[in-house]
Amino acid sequence: MAAEVPLPPASGAWRPGDPPGRRRWHPLSDPLPLEAGGELPGVRLAYESWGRLAPDASNAVLVLHALTGDSHVAGPAGPGHPTAGWWDGLVGPGLALDTDRFFVVAPNVLGGCQGSTGPASARPDGRRWGSAFPFLTQRDQVAAETSLADALGVERWALVVGGSMGGMRALEWAVGRPERVGSLLLLACPAAASAEQIGWASVQLRAIRADPGWHGGDYHHATPGGGPHAGLGQARRLAHLTYRSEPELRERFGRAAQHAERPWHGGRYAVESYLDHHADKLVRRFDAGSYVVLTEAMNAHDVGRGRGGTAAALRRVTAPTLVAGVDSDRLYPLAQQRELAAGIAGADRMRTVRSPYGHDGFLIEVDQVASLVGELTAGLRLPYPDREQPDRGVAKGT
Repeated sequence: MAAEVPLPPASGAWRPGDPPGRRRWHPLSDPLPLEAGGELPGVRLAYESWGRLAPDASNAVLVLHALTGDSHVAGPAGPGHPTAGWWDGLVGPGLALDTDRFFVVAPNVLGGCQGSTGPASARPDGRRWGSAFPFLTQRDQVAAETSLADALGVERWALVVGGSMGGMRALEWAVGRPERVGSLLLLACPAAASAEQIGWASVQLRAIRADPGWHGGDYHHATPGGGPHAGLGQARRLAHLTYRSEPELRERFGRAAQHAERPWHGGRYAVESYLDHHADKLVRRFDAGSYVVLTEAMNAHDVGRGRGGTAAALRRVTAPTLVAGVDSDRLYPLAQQRELAAGIAGADRMRTVRSPYGHDGFLIEVDQVASLVGELTAGLRLPYPDREQPDRGVAKGT
């Protein structure tokens, strides 16, 4: 007889008292001013690092994750880390981001739920933020990451790389702080969220907010099974369909039923079971409030806002840049990457990742991404870190 599956917790967020895993923390010394107004006090960023910072700090690489990612870019699942590294084949000794050569840093985004301050975190008065958590933009998130860079002693990243939501933040780094970005890799991301992308996201947000377990965002003290799991699961099902391609789904599942289930009599098609699986995984490792906050930030993404428009903003980028899209991506189609490549002076042409997996191809096609990283890092003349130097991977105040 199969073991009974336990109910998911109200939130899949990491909380103090949970195993820290490889995380370290950087607390901001002052409240963070927010683009939408007001400020966020008590901010902490969780991050992980690999390798060693060179004496002149010239070998630092910033890796920025997508919506439901986190700081765990490389390494196995284990205590404190519900999933294995999401770019495990890219970061490590002898890999494209060679940790014998580079100091690789990956923060959990502000507003996230795997150690950084977000809706599941405690406010300074000890209560959970929940519905009181403020609206964030990518510029706020990059401001928090800038504080982390300062604490680590990194004045200029040798490379900033990000895909999807991480690409939005990488672009904001290069536009808002061009002097701090030595080279740039943008994967499967736009200059601004489109009407269609906002539309897809709005349906996901409505699904979460319509869940009776949402309680306006104040659900974090609910018992297991009491959170907005149905709404978050529905949001994940819809999002996952936009992350993959129609040909892949057709080839993998077609119209097949799920094993012995009978779709005409209450059973599921195989593709439904696949989506159910991904929904169940997410509700156990993620927080619905973070999903809302980060999705709203992605909807607000517009690199030209307050900068004279997209073209003027892209002209601010001074770093050698590679822009790549996935040929089967229906969420962030290639036309959006062409716009970036055409508008950034240091980007010669758009590269294309060939993949049947849709938007998720930027995560799956690690060999192709490694080749792009190699193009940018091949010309870098960096000293190998002195092994006798003290470990500078701990930010001040952690």
